[in-house]
Amino acid sequence: MNADVRPYAAVDLGASSGRVMVGRVGPGSLELTEVHRFPNRPVRVPEGLRWDVLGLYAGVLEGLRAAGGGLASVGIDSWAVDYGLLDADGALLGSPVHYRDPRTEGVAEKVWATLPAGELYAATGLQYAPFNTLYQLTAARSTVQLAQARRLLLIPDLLTYWLTGTQGTELTNASTTQLLDPRTRDWSHEVAGRLGIDLSLFAPLRQPGDPAGELRPEVLEETGLAGPVPVTAVGSHDTASAVAAVPAAGERFAYICTGTWSLAGLELDAPVLTEESRTANFTNELGLDGTVRYLRNIMGLWLLQECVRAWGEPDVLGTLLLDAAGVPALRSVVDAGDAAFLAPGRMPERIAEACRLSGQPVPGSPAEITRCILDSLALAHRRAVEEAQQLAGRPVDVVHIVGGGTRNALLCQLTADACGLPVVAGPTEAAALGNVLVQARAHGPAGDLAGMRRLVARTQPLTRYEPRGDTRRWEAARARLARG
Repeated sequence: MNADVRPYAAVDLGASSGRVMVGRVGPGSLELTEVHRFPNRPVRVPEGLRWDVLGLYAGVLEGLRAAGGGLASVGIDSWAVDYGLLDADGALLGSPVHYRDPRTEGVAEKVWATLPAGELYAATGLQYAPFNTLYQLTAARSTVQLAQARRLLLIPDLLTYWLTGTQGTELTNASTTQLLDPRTRDWSHEVAGRLGIDLSLFAPLRQPGDPAGELRPEVLEETGLAGPVPVTAVGSHDTASAVAAVPAAGERFAYICTGTWSLAGLELDAPVLTEESRTANFTNELGLDGTVRYLRNIMGLWLLQECVRAWGEPDVLGTLLLDAAGVPALRSVVDAGDAAFLAPGRMPERIAEACRLSGQPVPGSPAEITRCILDSLALAHRRAVEEAQQLAGRPVDVVHIVGGGTRNALLCQLTADACGLPVVAGPTEAAALGNVLVQARAHGPAGDLAGMRRLVARTQPLTRYEPRGDTRRWEAARARLARG
């Protein structure tokens, strides 16, 4: 191997699967190889829905074993908001609760009775989502586990702790807790104090690129790696890593990180904390190098994943998309940001019922439901991109789609049509690439954020979609949905 090309292991954990990728970075080169993929299957126990975090850790160890020797660094990213609690000895107190667990139902209203929603947004800039860490901690207030807890670690920080024995709270993920001030990029002691949340539960904040320890001797023995192997804090919220790998030039771009969720928005230099922004439900999460990820959460391909699971035919997605392309456009749409679709189960029936209640034709076949989902996602993408520009005063010329949804050519084309803007799709493994590039920058000459993006644009396959048709039909569909 070229001495100027160094390998970095990116642990990238999604809501349905985890993977360990090895990225090789050198002057003008960036290659990514998947070495291990493993399922992420939540477990329903009598207490509710829980993450199998021990199974995830076992998958991480197996992936590091498959990565081979000579690693320059390891970095971990995952979904946001969820956490593990540790006792005084550093032992895990039960399995982490899944964000789709219903324990936070009705909790937001109790929080707002103490700290009104407008004041909370002005202090933290975070959109309302029922599963925000703030609401999870409020729901857990009377539990024995929280009473016994001496440390709270977000999921990637928990796995990093098990690998290294060191504790920290990475900044981009901390910004999803609704306990951080996006202006100071530090904890909001006022919010925590008014709501009775003990910030001493959190380990010290880390920036992307900060050292996060070295693999413990026991981990080296189990994985067969020769030490020392450093672990580096990356943008541990997977969206932060994905946005870092958006192959954009300049500032006039929007991004959509697609997968189980769609995260659609802009990259800004400062948060937007206006009341208009709050009522539009935009969030201000932190990114690399002082940036703000100004975005809206959209239900994403979760809708289609749940439908395919209900139909019991996991291998027919390609056929479904072909059939959906033949269904008339915009016949029926649903609100892809509606929390009514958050919980698992009976998704085809719930989508059909939403169409019926809004007075639209009710999709019946899998192809019709699939087309309804894709049209609805494209419509939600249009609305988010359009409103983000208005609220932030930042016009855009192009929309970048990254993540798993880049494989869905119909969704990419529909998004271009709906937005009336060209769409550049790729890279698919944006979170892993961003993870690798932050590590490479910390351990070598990977360049600044703009340089990282130029490297992605030069080395990764990208597909461009030009808008077709008249965007007025999309506006008409949105108006029809609003009337419903």
